[in-house]
Amino acid sequence: MARYKHPSRKKRLARFRKQTRWAPFWTVPKIYGKTRKIHPGRHTKLKRSWRRTKNKA
Repeated sequence: MARYKHPSRKKRLARFRKQTRWAPFWTVPKIYGKTRKIHPGRHTKLKRSWRRTKNKA
């Protein structure tokens, strides 16, 4: 990728980055109850890795 990123492309890349983050920690007790321990990464909308799948940025 180019050294200088156009602002529109940068905005698009930021949106893709946001999709791969973990869900907030408080979603776990909200969904499963207080005692259940599950990783908040399970609740993310989209699982994407820079190695596995590319995006159309």
